[in-house]
Amino acid sequence: MNTKAEQSRGTSAGDIGKLVLAGLVLAAGIVAYSWYDNDGSVPQSVLVLGVIVSIIAALAIAAFTAPGRRVKGFVAESQFELRKVVWPTRDETVKTTAVIILVVIVLSLLLGLIDLILKSVVLDWLLKLGS
Repeated sequence: MNTKAEQSRGTSAGDIGKLVLAGLVLAAGIVAYSWYDNDGSVPQSVLVLGVIVSIIAALAIAAFTAPGRRVKGFVAESQFELRKVVWPTRDETVKTTAVIILVVIVLSLLLGLIDLILKSVVLDWLLKLGS
């Protein structure tokens, strides 16, 4: 976790304008895709490429805002923390998975047995519906 204390500030008007512009660029890419999708003259690969370009442009515009910088910092810190994780070995993973599968099988058999016993007690003994 980051030890720096950051003051929470509101989003400035310039940042809001940039975020709106990013949304408009993204919406324009999606609208262009759906507008020209019915038209057979534009190849599908060009349409997909246009949507990808609009997504990249929108993300680039949004990255230059204060919320975008916070997201970039969060991603960088998350990657740093991921490097500290001690991942299990393949052998540990296989053994743990086998134990979990065994426990699930045993518990399902136990619950099925309890269900069978309760069904026979309720239907045969208490309600006398079995005979």
